Formats: sequence, C-alpha cells, structure tokens
Amino acid sequence: MTGRADRTVRAGNQASSGELLELVRSGRATTRGALQQATGLSRATVGQRLDRLFRAGWLREGAGGPVDSPLGGRPSITLEFDDAHAVVLAADLDTRHGRAAVLTLTGEILAEKSGLLVVDEGPDAVLGELGRWFADLLVKAGKPADAVCGIGLAVPGPVDSDTGRVVQPPIMPGWDGYDIRGRLSRAFAEHAGTVSAAGAGVPVLVDNDANLMAYGEQRTGYPDCSAFALVKVSTGIGAGMVVGGTIYRGIDGGAGDIGHIRVGADALCRCGSYGCLAAVASGGAVARRLAESGVAAASGSDVRDLLTSGHPEAMALAREAGRQVGDVLATVVTLLNPGVLMIAGDLAGTPFLTGVRELLYQRALPRSTAHLDVVTSRLGERAGLIGAGALVVEYLYAPERVEERLAALGV
Repeated sequence: MTGRADRTVRAGNQASSGELLELVRSGRATTRGALQQATGLSRATVGQRLDRLFRAGWLREGAGGPVDSPLGGRPSITLEFDDAHAVVLAADLDTRHGRAAVLTLTGEILAEKSGLLVVDEGPDAVLGELGRWFADLLVKAGKPADAVCGIGLAVPGPVDSDTGRVVQPPIMPGWDGYDIRGRLSRAFAEHAGTVSAAGAGVPVLVDNDANLMAYGEQRTGYPDCSAFALVKVSTGIGAGMVVGGTIYRGIDGGAGDIGHIRVGADALCRCGSYGCLAAVASGGAVARRLAESGVAAASGSDVRDLLTSGHPEAMALAREAGRQVGDVLATVVTLLNPGVLMIAGDLAGTPFLTGVRELLYQRALPRSTAHLDVVTSRLGERAGLIGAGALVVEYLYAPERVEERLAALGV
C-alpha cells in the first residue's frame, strides 16, 4: 500500500480524477486554476474530471479564495474534500479487551465502545461480536449502514498486509492464517445488513496494533517527522514504524516485533521460547511478578491501574522493565535513527519512561539520540482507532482506488 507522501501526480492528459482529488485532499491545489497549473490539463478536462467527483459526492465547493490579480475580479472558488459523504468503522483488539468506533473521514470519533473481548476465544466469536458492536455504534452515531465505506482493524500480532491474515501470532491462538477480512465483513453485514455498491462486502483492512497506533500518532501529532517509532508495552511488546509517511512492515508484516528479541533471561515467553523481552518486561510480565508477591494483578491493564494509584512495588517493577526495554531500544534507535520515539500502552507512565531513558541514553551513541524526542502517547487508547481509520481512508481514496470506485458507481 502506497502512502500519500510517495504519490505523485502525472502531468498532461494522464492526470486522473483520482489524482485531482489527491491534490485537493493534500491541500496542494484547491482551485480549478491551481489544478490546471499542477497537472497541465485544460480547463475543460479539469471540469470533466471534477464533475465525476462532484457526482460521487466526494467534493464540494468552499468559500472563495483570494483574488490574485491586481486588476481585481471574482475570487476563485475553492474545492474541498467532502468528509460527510461516508464514515469509517474501526476497532482495536488487545488480548482481553476491544475498542471500536465510528469515525468521520477526517478522523473525528462519532461513537465509541470498549469492553471485554478475549482473543483466546478465537476469531469467529471475536469478529462476530465486533460486527454486533459496529451495528450498535452506527445507531448511536445516527448513521445508516450504507454510509460505511470501509472497516479498519488493529490486532496484537504480525499481519500480512496483502492478505489481511495474521502470521504465526505468538499471543493469538487459533488466528494464524484465518480469513479476518471475510469474517468481519460478513459479521457486519449480518448485524447491519449492508453491502457495497459493487455488491461485495464492505472492504476490511487489517494491520498490527503497534503499526496503526504509530500511524495515528504520527499523522495527527508529528506529520513532518520522516522517521517515527512507537513502542507499545501492554500484555506484550511491539513496535510500529512510520518512515516517509508510510508504515514500514517488512517483507510479510513481521517488522517491529521487538518483544521476541532475546535478552538473556530464562523466563518462558508465550511464544514458547525462553528469554524474550516480552517475557520479562511487558505488562503481563510485571503483572506476574506482582501476583507472585501477593498483589492482585493479572494483566497489563491491572498494572496500569496500580501505577495510576501510585502503588510503590508496581512503580519499581515498571521502572526496571523500562530499563530492560531501553537496552533493546538503544539498538532500534541506532538502526532506524528516528526523530520521535513514542512509548505507549499500559506501562507508558513516568516510572517506565524513566527506566527507558536511563538505558537508552547510556547505551546508544550520542549521534543517534542528538535529535531524538522520547515522548509518551498523545492519543492514548484511541491511537489504534485513529490509525485504523486513517489507513482505510488512505486506501480507499488513493488515486488508483478512486478510479475503480468511480467506475463501480457509474460516474
């Protein structure tokens, strides 16, 4: 999937309606005259191609722009992407909890729900329940089912983005190779009764949760950062990277799986190996150590609650976990050289961040950290939802996809 930062608009008669829409959406050309200059198309051709976008309901006319000519005249009418013509559904799964929302095409959350969803119960049950959540949320948002243009889903495992299937997920038993896209599309249709204009199910995009958290945070808070890294520390540990405006996934979705880097410990990880970072420094690992000492904690979210209340033992263990993660991140920072390193998830508080900084700045070369900002999440628990929604919009309104969708609509 190509990110907006990498897309260019062809000059001359090759520029399509989709490429004109891209120019408007990005703000690079927002009047008919500016579109002519950017593409080299004639006034008549620009008008014809814009007409398709107006008929689809994807463009609208805004207020008049400034008059550039010293001789005066009528102001140019600006063009705007009409974000009210459709909505996006998004969901973010953790190991025991889920969050879902209805979003506008510009990322505003219209309705939201969170609750218990246990991935160990298997994809059929979990995705079926998500379909019901989505239908209920549409009612809450006051939106019809046929307004949904796509669904985005964040999952706690590596994902092959071409197929939308998880690949050997360490903490998602029963999900390996499962047709998530097909099941979630059917589940939504069963509860909301909707199909796309082409007669197929609503398109579903699936990606790793840390990837989508990173995408949401980078786009909303750090759009000018060309190398952005986010580390999610909850029940497990994973990293997401946005490079040049595009999620970096590796060959088959396995990039960023730092929770299974060996750190020399003898603890057994859920993946079946010994000594993984997640086995000693995740929220789940901290919860186990607290439980062994008599503190009621079974998950990363329990640790988060203890940290919020200032529990001294939880704070000490979180700082120690931060030091272990910081040791690994020194290598990550040296390799990626990011401008922003964001810590997110259940443990993303002051004790853990302090531990990360201690080891990171101690082990990494000064050259690698000279221009690095180490921060915590801005979007919090909504980061995955915002990223999933943005992924769907960027996919559906990419120039090549726009042409396919316009043809399907008959405009």
